[in-house]
Amino acid sequence: MEVRVRYAPSPTGFQHIGGVRTALFNYLFARANGGAFILRLEDTDRTRYADEYVQNLYDTFDWLGFKWDEGPDIGGKCAPYVQSQRFELYREHAEKLVAMGKAYYCFCDEDRLERIRKIQTVNKMAPGYDRHCRSLAPDEIKANLDAGKSFVIRLKIPLEGATAFHDLLLGDIEWKNEDVSPDPVLLKSDGFPTYHLANVVDDHFMRVTHVLRAQEWIPSTPMHVVMYEAFGWMHPEYCHLPMVMGSDGHKLSKRHGATSMNEFRNGGYLKEAVINYIGMLGASYEEGKDLFSLAEMEMLFRVDKLNKAPAVFDYKKLEWFNGQYIRLKTDAELYELIVPFLEKDGVVGHAPDGATKALLFGVMPLIKERLRYLTEVSGMVRFFFEEPAVPPLADLVPKKLDVSKTRAILARASELLESADLSNHESTEAAFRAAADELGVKLGDMLMPVRMAVTGTRVSPPLFESIRILGVEKARSRIGSAIAAF
Repeated sequence: MEVRVRYAPSPTGFQHIGGVRTALFNYLFARANGGAFILRLEDTDRTRYADEYVQNLYDTFDWLGFKWDEGPDIGGKCAPYVQSQRFELYREHAEKLVAMGKAYYCFCDEDRLERIRKIQTVNKMAPGYDRHCRSLAPDEIKANLDAGKSFVIRLKIPLEGATAFHDLLLGDIEWKNEDVSPDPVLLKSDGFPTYHLANVVDDHFMRVTHVLRAQEWIPSTPMHVVMYEAFGWMHPEYCHLPMVMGSDGHKLSKRHGATSMNEFRNGGYLKEAVINYIGMLGASYEEGKDLFSLAEMEMLFRVDKLNKAPAVFDYKKLEWFNGQYIRLKTDAELYELIVPFLEKDGVVGHAPDGATKALLFGVMPLIKERLRYLTEVSGMVRFFFEEPAVPPLADLVPKKLDVSKTRAILARASELLESADLSNHESTEAAFRAAADELGVKLGDMLMPVRMAVTGTRVSPPLFESIRILGVEKARSRIGSAIAAF
Protein backbone atom coordinates (compact mmCIF):
# COMPACT_ATOMS: atom_id res chain seq x y z
CA MET A 1 0.00 0.00 0.00
CA GLU A 2 1.32 3.45 -0.93
CA VAL A 3 2.19 5.60 2.06
CA ARG A 4 0.03 8.74 1.98
CA VAL A 5 0.31 11.57 4.50
CA ARG A 6 -1.15 15.04 4.64
CA TYR A 7 -0.65 18.52 6.03
CA ALA A 8 -4.08 19.97 6.72
CA PRO A 9 -3.79 23.56 7.99
CA SER A 10 -6.70 25.83 8.76
CA PRO A 11 -6.11 29.13 6.87
CA THR A 12 -6.96 31.26 9.91
CA GLY A 13 -3.48 32.66 10.55
CA PHE A 14 0.04 32.90 9.18
CA GLN A 15 2.23 29.83 8.94
CA HIS A 16 4.22 29.31 12.13
CA ILE A 17 6.96 27.11 13.54
CA GLY A 18 4.68 24.35 14.87
CA GLY A 19 2.68 24.00 11.67
CA VAL A 20 5.71 24.04 9.41
CA ARG A 21 7.43 21.43 11.60
CA THR A 22 4.35 19.18 11.21
CA ALA A 23 4.37 19.74 7.43
CA LEU A 24 8.10 19.02 7.23
CA PHE A 25 7.86 15.77 9.21
CA ASN A 26 4.99 14.58 7.01
CA TYR A 27 6.95 15.50 3.89
CA LEU A 28 10.08 13.70 5.16
CA PHE A 29 8.06 10.62 6.13
CA ALA A 30 6.54 10.48 2.65
CA ARG A 31 9.91 10.85 0.94
CA ALA A 32 11.63 8.33 3.22
CA ASN A 33 8.93 5.78 2.41
CA GLY A 34 8.43 6.52 -1.28
CA GLY A 35 4.95 7.88 -0.61
CA ALA A 36 2.80 10.91 -1.36
CA PHE A 37 2.53 14.16 0.60
CA ILE A 38 -0.85 15.91 0.37
CA LEU A 39 -1.92 19.47 1.20
CA ARG A 40 -5.53 19.88 2.29
CA LEU A 41 -7.07 23.21 3.29
CA GLU A 42 -9.43 22.80 6.25
CA ASP A 43 -11.29 26.05 5.72
CA THR A 44 -14.55 25.34 7.56
CA ASP A 45 -13.86 28.07 10.15
CA ARG A 46 -15.23 30.89 8.02
CA THR A 47 -15.21 33.47 10.81
CA ARG A 48 -11.40 33.54 10.93
CA TYR A 49 -10.65 32.51 7.34
CA ALA A 50 -8.86 35.00 5.08
CA ASP A 51 -7.43 34.72 1.57
CA GLU A 52 -4.19 36.29 2.77
CA TYR A 53 -3.58 33.27 4.99
CA VAL A 54 -3.95 30.93 2.02
CA GLN A 55 -1.51 33.05 0.03
CA ASN A 56 0.87 33.08 2.98
CA LEU A 57 0.74 29.28 3.04
CA TYR A 58 1.78 29.08 -0.60
CA ASP A 59 4.42 31.81 -0.24
CA THR A 60 5.93 30.13 2.82
CA PHE A 61 6.44 26.77 1.15
CA ASP A 62 7.63 28.38 -2.09
CA TRP A 63 10.33 30.02 0.03
CA LEU A 64 11.18 26.90 2.04
CA GLY A 65 11.44 24.88 -1.14
CA PHE A 66 9.52 21.71 -0.34
CA LYS A 67 6.08 21.09 -1.75
CA TRP A 68 3.22 18.63 -1.79
CA ASP A 69 2.46 16.03 -4.46
CA GLU A 70 -1.28 16.73 -4.42
CA GLY A 71 -3.10 19.85 -3.31
CA PRO A 72 -5.49 22.69 -4.16
CA ASP A 73 -3.02 24.48 -6.41
CA ILE A 74 -1.84 21.45 -8.40
CA GLY A 75 -4.77 19.03 -8.17
CA GLY A 76 -4.52 15.28 -7.81
CA LYS A 77 -6.50 12.04 -7.90
CA CYS A 78 -8.46 12.87 -4.72
CA ALA A 79 -9.50 16.43 -5.59
CA PRO A 80 -10.93 18.73 -4.43
CA TYR A 81 -8.47 19.43 -1.62
CA VAL A 82 -10.42 22.31 -0.04
CA GLN A 83 -13.00 21.31 2.57
CA SER A 84 -15.49 24.03 1.66
CA GLN A 85 -15.78 22.33 -1.73
CA ARG A 86 -16.68 18.97 -0.15
CA PHE A 87 -19.71 19.88 1.98
CA GLU A 88 -22.10 17.48 0.25
CA LEU A 89 -19.77 14.60 1.05
CA TYR A 90 -19.80 15.47 4.76
CA ARG A 91 -23.57 15.90 4.92
CA GLU A 92 -24.09 12.60 3.12
CA HIS A 93 -21.90 10.72 5.58
CA ALA A 94 -23.33 12.40 8.66
CA GLU A 95 -26.81 11.34 7.52
CA LYS A 96 -25.45 7.87 6.79
CA LEU A 97 -24.33 7.53 10.41
CA VAL A 98 -27.80 8.57 11.58
CA ALA A 99 -29.37 5.93 9.34
CA MET A 100 -26.98 3.33 10.75
CA GLY A 101 -27.88 4.28 14.33
CA LYS A 102 -24.35 5.54 15.00
CA ALA A 103 -25.34 9.21 15.23
CA TYR A 104 -28.50 11.19 15.97
CA TYR A 105 -30.33 14.46 15.45
CA CYS A 106 -30.03 16.89 18.36
CA PHE A 107 -32.65 19.65 18.57
CA CYS A 108 -31.36 21.36 21.74
CA ASP A 109 -31.22 25.11 21.26
CA GLU A 110 -28.47 27.40 22.55
CA ASP A 111 -30.49 28.46 25.61
CA ARG A 112 -30.76 24.87 26.82
CA LEU A 113 -27.10 24.18 26.15
CA GLU A 114 -26.14 27.31 28.10
CA ARG A 115 -28.26 26.18 31.07
CA ILE A 116 -26.47 22.82 31.02
CA ARG A 117 -23.07 24.55 31.02
CA LYS A 118 -24.05 26.71 34.01
CA ILE A 119 -25.36 23.72 35.99
CA GLN A 120 -22.17 21.78 35.27
CA THR A 121 -20.02 24.73 36.33
CA VAL A 122 -21.92 25.34 39.58
CA ASN A 123 -21.85 21.65 40.49
CA LYS A 124 -18.25 21.19 39.35
CA MET A 125 -19.33 18.54 36.87
CA ALA A 126 -17.35 17.50 33.80
CA PRO A 127 -18.31 19.70 30.83
CA GLY A 128 -20.11 18.25 27.84
CA TYR A 129 -23.47 17.51 26.29
CA ASP A 130 -25.95 15.59 28.52
CA ARG A 131 -27.15 13.35 25.65
CA HIS A 132 -30.74 14.58 26.02
CA CYS A 133 -31.66 13.89 22.38
CA ARG A 134 -29.86 10.55 22.12
CA SER A 135 -32.97 8.59 23.09
CA LEU A 136 -35.72 10.63 21.41
CA ALA A 137 -38.59 8.52 20.06
CA PRO A 138 -38.77 8.18 16.25
CA ASP A 139 -42.12 10.00 16.06
CA GLU A 140 -40.72 12.95 18.03
CA ILE A 141 -37.71 13.14 15.72
CA LYS A 142 -39.98 13.08 12.69
CA ALA A 143 -42.24 15.76 14.13
CA ASN A 144 -39.26 18.04 14.80
CA LEU A 145 -37.91 17.52 11.30
CA ASP A 146 -41.31 18.07 9.68
CA ALA A 147 -41.66 21.29 11.66
CA GLY A 148 -38.34 22.49 10.28
CA LYS A 149 -36.76 22.64 13.72
CA SER A 150 -33.06 23.43 13.70
CA PHE A 151 -30.78 20.49 14.50
CA VAL A 152 -27.20 19.29 14.65
CA ILE A 153 -25.98 15.73 14.15
CA ARG A 154 -24.08 14.18 17.04
CA LEU A 155 -21.89 11.08 17.10
CA LYS A 156 -22.85 8.34 19.55
CA ILE A 157 -19.86 7.70 21.77
CA PRO A 158 -20.17 4.25 23.43
CA LEU A 159 -21.41 4.60 27.00
CA GLU A 160 -19.21 1.81 28.34
CA GLY A 161 -15.86 0.21 27.64
CA ALA A 162 -12.77 1.86 26.20
CA THR A 163 -11.35 2.93 22.87
CA ALA A 164 -7.77 1.99 22.09
CA PHE A 165 -5.33 2.78 19.30
CA HIS A 166 -1.64 2.26 18.66
CA ASP A 167 0.65 5.24 18.27
CA LEU A 168 3.85 4.67 16.28
CA LEU A 169 5.81 6.85 18.70
CA LEU A 170 3.99 6.52 22.03
CA GLY A 171 2.81 2.91 21.82
CA ASP A 172 -0.63 1.64 22.85
CA ILE A 173 -3.04 4.28 24.14
CA GLU A 174 -6.44 3.54 25.68
CA TRP A 175 -9.19 5.93 26.76
CA LYS A 176 -12.23 5.03 28.78
CA ASN A 177 -15.25 6.00 26.70
CA GLU A 178 -16.68 7.87 29.66
CA ASP A 179 -13.67 10.23 29.34
CA VAL A 180 -14.19 10.87 25.63
CA SER A 181 -16.04 14.09 24.75
CA PRO A 182 -19.72 13.08 25.07
CA ASP A 183 -21.46 12.81 21.71
CA PRO A 184 -19.62 15.56 19.81
CA VAL A 185 -21.32 17.47 17.01
CA LEU A 186 -20.49 16.22 13.52
CA LEU A 187 -22.71 18.46 11.40
CA LYS A 188 -23.64 21.95 12.61
CA SER A 189 -27.08 23.53 12.23
CA ASP A 190 -25.86 25.63 9.27
CA GLY A 191 -24.83 22.48 7.41
CA PHE A 192 -21.12 23.03 8.01
CA PRO A 193 -19.16 20.02 9.23
CA THR A 194 -17.14 20.17 12.40
CA TYR A 195 -13.40 19.60 12.20
CA HIS A 196 -13.80 16.03 13.43
CA LEU A 197 -16.25 14.86 10.76
CA ALA A 198 -14.45 16.56 7.88
CA ASN A 199 -11.08 15.31 9.09
CA VAL A 200 -12.14 11.67 9.24
CA VAL A 201 -14.11 11.67 5.99
CA ASP A 202 -11.33 13.41 4.09
CA ASP A 203 -8.58 11.18 5.45
CA HIS A 204 -10.60 8.14 4.39
CA PHE A 205 -11.42 9.32 0.88
CA MET A 206 -7.93 10.72 0.32
CA ARG A 207 -6.61 7.30 1.36
CA VAL A 208 -4.35 8.73 4.05
CA THR A 209 -2.37 5.88 5.60
CA HIS A 210 -0.50 7.73 8.35
CA VAL A 211 -1.44 10.78 10.40
CA LEU A 212 1.53 12.63 11.88
CA ARG A 213 0.31 15.49 14.05
CA ALA A 214 1.10 17.22 17.35
CA GLN A 215 0.48 15.50 20.68
CA GLU A 216 -2.17 18.08 21.55
CA TRP A 217 -4.50 16.09 19.25
CA ILE A 218 -4.30 12.91 21.32
CA PRO A 219 -7.58 13.63 23.21
CA SER A 220 -9.40 13.87 19.87
CA THR A 221 -8.04 10.59 18.54
CA PRO A 222 -10.38 8.22 20.47
CA MET A 223 -13.32 10.21 19.07
CA HIS A 224 -11.92 9.79 15.56
CA VAL A 225 -11.36 6.06 16.10
CA VAL A 226 -14.98 5.69 17.26
CA MET A 227 -16.09 7.45 14.07
CA TYR A 228 -13.96 5.22 11.85
CA GLU A 229 -15.45 2.16 13.53
CA ALA A 230 -18.96 3.56 13.12
CA PHE A 231 -18.39 3.90 9.37
CA GLY A 232 -16.79 0.47 9.22
CA TRP A 233 -13.51 1.95 7.96
CA MET A 234 -9.93 1.21 9.03
CA HIS A 235 -8.32 4.21 10.65
CA PRO A 236 -4.84 5.43 9.64
CA GLU A 237 -1.72 4.75 11.65
CA TYR A 238 -1.20 7.54 14.17
CA CYS A 239 2.01 9.23 15.22
CA HIS A 240 1.64 12.11 17.66
CA LEU A 241 4.69 14.33 17.41
CA PRO A 242 6.47 15.93 20.36
CA MET A 243 5.34 19.44 21.15
CA VAL A 244 7.51 22.49 20.44
CA MET A 245 7.99 24.46 23.64
CA GLY A 246 9.53 27.77 24.60
CA SER A 247 12.43 27.95 27.04
CA ASP A 248 9.89 28.51 29.86
CA GLY A 249 8.32 25.09 29.33
CA HIS A 250 5.12 26.44 27.77
CA LYS A 251 3.91 25.80 24.24
CA LEU A 252 5.78 28.01 21.79
CA SER A 253 3.79 31.15 21.06
CA LYS A 254 4.19 34.82 20.19
CA ARG A 255 5.18 35.66 23.73
CA HIS A 256 8.46 33.80 23.12
CA GLY A 257 9.36 36.02 20.16
CA ALA A 258 9.22 35.35 16.43
CA THR A 259 7.19 32.26 15.54
CA SER A 260 5.66 32.99 12.13
CA MET A 261 7.60 32.17 8.98
CA ASN A 262 7.16 35.78 7.81
CA GLU A 263 9.10 36.98 10.84
CA PHE A 264 11.96 34.59 10.21
CA ARG A 265 12.08 35.28 6.50
CA ASN A 266 11.97 39.06 6.96
CA GLY A 267 14.41 38.74 9.85
CA GLY A 268 17.18 37.55 7.58
CA TYR A 269 17.12 33.80 8.14
CA LEU A 270 18.12 31.42 5.37
CA LYS A 271 15.60 28.76 4.42
CA GLU A 272 18.26 26.05 4.76
CA ALA A 273 18.89 27.04 8.37
CA VAL A 274 15.18 27.12 9.20
CA ILE A 275 14.50 23.72 7.62
CA ASN A 276 17.57 22.14 9.21
CA TYR A 277 16.75 23.43 12.68
CA ILE A 278 13.01 22.74 12.56
CA GLY A 279 13.74 19.27 11.21
CA MET A 280 15.78 18.55 14.35
CA LEU A 281 13.10 19.73 16.79
CA GLY A 282 12.20 16.38 18.31
CA ALA A 283 14.13 14.24 15.83
CA SER A 284 17.66 12.92 15.36
CA TYR A 285 19.38 11.78 12.19
CA GLU A 286 23.07 11.00 12.54
CA GLU A 287 25.28 11.14 15.63
CA GLY A 288 27.94 13.83 15.69
CA LYS A 289 26.47 15.89 12.86
CA ASP A 290 24.31 19.02 12.95
CA LEU A 291 24.05 20.28 9.39
CA PHE A 292 21.71 18.32 7.14
CA SER A 293 20.38 19.27 3.74
CA LEU A 294 16.73 18.64 2.96
CA ALA A 295 17.78 15.77 0.68
CA GLU A 296 19.77 14.17 3.51
CA MET A 297 16.86 14.43 5.92
CA GLU A 298 14.58 12.85 3.30
CA MET A 299 16.82 9.78 3.28
CA LEU A 300 17.45 9.60 7.04
CA PHE A 301 14.05 10.40 8.56
CA ARG A 302 12.59 7.57 10.67
CA VAL A 303 9.78 7.50 13.21
CA ASP A 304 11.92 5.54 15.67
CA LYS A 305 14.34 8.48 15.68
CA LEU A 306 11.66 10.84 17.02
CA ASN A 307 11.68 11.90 20.67
CA LYS A 308 8.70 11.43 22.95
CA ALA A 309 9.59 14.43 25.09
CA PRO A 310 8.78 18.00 23.99
CA ALA A 311 11.37 19.86 21.95
CA VAL A 312 12.58 23.26 23.17
CA PHE A 313 12.94 25.99 20.58
CA ASP A 314 16.31 27.68 21.08
CA TYR A 315 16.70 30.97 19.20
CA LYS A 316 20.46 31.02 19.85
CA LYS A 317 20.81 27.59 18.27
CA LEU A 318 18.86 28.73 15.22
CA GLU A 319 21.10 31.79 15.03
CA TRP A 320 24.11 29.46 14.98
CA PHE A 321 22.59 27.42 12.17
CA ASN A 322 21.91 30.60 10.23
CA GLY A 323 25.49 31.78 10.54
CA GLN A 324 26.78 28.38 9.43
CA TYR A 325 24.66 28.38 6.29
CA ILE A 326 25.60 31.99 5.47
CA ARG A 327 29.24 30.96 5.54
CA LEU A 328 28.58 27.99 3.27
CA LYS A 329 27.24 30.29 0.54
CA THR A 330 29.45 31.28 -2.36
CA ASP A 331 30.00 35.00 -2.81
CA ALA A 332 27.62 34.97 -5.77
CA GLU A 333 24.91 33.19 -3.77
CA LEU A 334 25.30 35.51 -0.80
CA TYR A 335 25.18 38.53 -3.09
CA GLU A 336 21.76 37.47 -4.40
CA LEU A 337 20.53 37.01 -0.82
CA ILE A 338 21.73 40.34 0.59
CA VAL A 339 20.74 42.67 -2.27
CA PRO A 340 17.00 42.66 -1.41
CA PHE A 341 17.83 43.73 2.16
CA LEU A 342 20.21 46.46 0.92
CA GLU A 343 17.54 47.73 -1.47
CA LYS A 344 14.89 47.69 1.25
CA ASP A 345 17.14 49.71 3.59
CA GLY A 346 18.01 52.20 0.89
CA VAL A 347 21.72 51.37 0.89
CA VAL A 348 21.71 50.56 -2.84
CA GLY A 349 19.21 51.33 -5.56
CA HIS A 350 17.05 48.81 -7.38
CA ALA A 351 19.07 46.54 -9.68
CA PRO A 352 22.59 47.64 -8.57
CA ASP A 353 24.98 48.69 -11.34
CA GLY A 354 28.30 47.06 -12.14
CA ALA A 355 30.35 49.27 -9.83
CA THR A 356 28.05 48.60 -6.89
CA LYS A 357 28.12 44.88 -7.56
CA ALA A 358 31.92 44.89 -7.78
CA LEU A 359 32.19 46.75 -4.48
CA LEU A 360 29.84 44.30 -2.75
CA PHE A 361 31.77 41.33 -4.09
CA GLY A 362 34.94 42.93 -2.72
CA VAL A 363 33.33 43.35 0.68
CA MET A 364 31.83 39.84 0.72
CA PRO A 365 34.82 38.06 2.30
CA LEU A 366 34.87 40.68 5.07
CA ILE A 367 31.22 40.31 6.10
CA LYS A 368 30.55 36.63 5.46
CA GLU A 369 32.27 35.46 8.65
CA ARG A 370 30.47 38.06 10.76
CA LEU A 371 26.87 37.93 9.55
CA ARG A 372 24.37 36.19 11.80
CA TYR A 373 21.30 37.38 9.88
CA LEU A 374 20.94 38.90 6.41
CA THR A 375 19.34 41.93 8.05
CA GLU A 376 22.72 42.88 9.53
CA VAL A 377 24.32 43.52 6.14
CA SER A 378 23.11 47.11 5.73
CA GLY A 379 24.67 48.20 8.99
CA MET A 380 27.95 46.55 8.01
CA VAL A 381 28.35 48.06 4.53
CA ARG A 382 26.43 51.36 4.57
CA PHE A 383 29.60 53.39 5.17
CA PHE A 384 30.95 52.22 1.80
CA PHE A 385 28.02 53.94 0.07
CA GLU A 386 27.21 56.89 2.32
CA GLU A 387 29.26 59.46 4.18
CA PRO A 388 28.67 58.70 7.86
CA ALA A 389 27.91 61.54 10.23
CA VAL A 390 30.84 62.66 12.37
CA PRO A 391 30.44 60.76 15.65
CA PRO A 392 29.93 62.72 18.86
CA LEU A 393 32.98 63.08 21.09
CA ALA A 394 31.53 60.64 23.62
CA ASP A 395 31.72 57.92 20.96
CA LEU A 396 35.08 58.96 19.53
CA VAL A 397 37.05 59.16 22.77
CA PRO A 398 37.99 55.79 24.34
CA LYS A 399 36.97 55.44 27.98
CA LYS A 400 40.49 55.60 29.41
CA LEU A 401 41.71 58.42 27.14
CA ASP A 402 41.03 62.12 26.84
CA VAL A 403 40.24 64.46 23.95
CA SER A 404 43.84 65.54 23.44
CA LYS A 405 45.14 61.95 23.21
CA THR A 406 42.33 60.93 20.87
CA ARG A 407 43.09 63.86 18.55
CA ALA A 408 46.74 62.79 18.49
CA ILE A 409 45.72 59.21 17.69
CA LEU A 410 43.56 60.28 14.74
CA ALA A 411 46.26 62.58 13.37
CA ARG A 412 48.90 59.84 13.59
CA ALA A 413 46.54 57.32 11.98
CA SER A 414 45.96 59.66 9.05
CA GLU A 415 49.73 59.99 8.55
CA LEU A 416 50.20 56.23 8.65
CA LEU A 417 47.43 55.60 6.12
CA GLU A 418 49.02 58.00 3.64
CA SER A 419 52.00 55.68 3.23
CA ALA A 420 50.55 52.32 4.32
CA ASP A 421 50.51 49.29 2.03
CA LEU A 422 46.96 48.16 2.79
CA SER A 423 47.37 45.07 0.64
CA ASN A 424 49.76 43.82 3.33
CA HIS A 425 47.65 43.48 6.47
CA GLU A 426 50.54 42.36 8.68
CA SER A 427 52.80 45.32 7.87
CA THR A 428 49.93 47.78 8.31
CA GLU A 429 48.99 46.35 11.69
CA ALA A 430 52.65 46.37 12.74
CA ALA A 431 52.93 50.07 11.85
CA PHE A 432 49.81 50.92 13.86
CA ARG A 433 50.99 48.79 16.78
CA ALA A 434 54.32 50.65 16.84
CA ALA A 435 52.49 53.98 16.71
CA ALA A 436 50.27 52.93 19.59
CA ASP A 437 53.35 52.09 21.65
CA GLU A 438 54.83 55.51 20.83
CA LEU A 439 51.61 57.19 21.99
CA GLY A 440 51.46 55.06 25.11
CA VAL A 441 48.08 53.46 24.31
CA LYS A 442 46.82 49.98 23.54
CA LEU A 443 46.31 49.02 19.90
CA GLY A 444 42.56 48.62 20.49
CA ASP A 445 42.31 52.15 21.91
CA MET A 446 44.13 53.47 18.86
CA LEU A 447 41.96 51.67 16.33
CA MET A 448 38.59 52.37 17.95
CA PRO A 449 38.44 56.14 17.20
CA VAL A 450 39.77 55.45 13.70
CA ARG A 451 37.00 52.90 13.14
CA MET A 452 34.38 55.34 14.44
CA ALA A 453 35.63 58.14 12.22
CA VAL A 454 35.86 56.02 9.06
CA THR A 455 32.76 53.80 9.43
CA GLY A 456 30.54 55.68 11.88
CA THR A 457 30.11 52.58 14.02
CA ARG A 458 31.99 50.59 16.64
CA VAL A 459 31.26 47.32 14.87
CA SER A 460 32.36 46.97 11.27
CA PRO A 461 34.19 44.57 8.96
CA PRO A 462 37.99 44.40 9.53
CA LEU A 463 39.23 47.98 9.54
CA PHE A 464 42.27 47.88 7.28
CA GLU A 465 40.58 45.74 4.62
CA SER A 466 37.59 48.11 4.76
CA ILE A 467 39.83 51.16 4.25
CA ARG A 468 41.54 49.42 1.32
CA ILE A 469 38.16 48.95 -0.41
CA LEU A 470 36.80 52.35 0.60
CA GLY A 471 39.96 54.17 -0.49
CA VAL A 472 42.64 55.87 1.59
CA GLU A 473 41.63 59.38 0.54
CA LYS A 474 38.02 58.90 1.68
CA ALA A 475 39.22 57.38 4.94
CA ARG A 476 41.63 60.26 5.62
CA SER A 477 38.96 62.81 4.75
CA ARG A 478 36.61 61.27 7.33
CA ILE A 479 39.36 61.22 9.93
CA GLY A 480 40.03 64.89 9.17
CA SER A 481 36.35 65.70 9.73
CA ALA A 482 36.48 63.92 13.08
CA ILE A 483 39.60 65.88 14.12
CA ALA A 484 37.89 69.12 13.16
CA ALA A 485 35.00 68.27 15.50
CA PHE A 486 37.26 68.44 18.60
